[in-house]
Amino acid sequence: MDEHYFTASPSAEDRRFPLRVRLADRDLDLVSSTAVFSGHGLDKATAVLLDRLDEIAEPPADGVILDLGCGWGPIALTAALLHPDAEVWAVDVSERARELTRENARRAGAENLRVIAPDEVPADLALDALWSNPPIRIGKPALHALLLEWTARLRPTGTAALVVGKNLGADPLARWLGEQLPARPVRKAASAKGFRILEIGPGD
Repeated sequence: MDEHYFTASPSAEDRRFPLRVRLADRDLDLVSSTAVFSGHGLDKATAVLLDRLDEIAEPPADGVILDLGCGWGPIALTAALLHPDAEVWAVDVSERARELTRENARRAGAENLRVIAPDEVPADLALDALWSNPPIRIGKPALHALLLEWTARLRPTGTAALVVGKNLGADPLARWLGEQLPARPVRKAASAKGFRILEIGPGD
């Protein structure tokens, strides 16, 4: 198990390097590290999610969007740049990931992006959108607990979009989410390159 999934201060060497990447139709000069998930660029799952945002619900222009497990920040940065009037939160257990996302928000000029540890998120924070490439490899019990905890923060009108590999259990996860969240529709919003985007819709 890679320690960046669950360790606040990982022991792996923190070698940082420049990272040029295109997000929200902008070429950005960012920074990354060997000590975070997919440090050398966009992983395939995140790329699929960001390439298909037009196939999921559009959050309110001034809404609250949260990226769960932000890594070096690609999802949160995209949300902040596409929705400059929104309040965007980037959450990660890894202190290094949070440091990188803060720096990358500064470099990208994403002033509406807040970076925070999970246990520091305000108890009353309600979400209009939850976007995530969730940490599937932490194991089913931990993943289920994580998703129930954070989807509980959705407003009645809020939605969530999760990108999950088909071979890592996307379809069983969709069924489980439907069982656990009977008041909300769960659908496969898109499928590409071995990944599915699961969307949790607004409540009844």
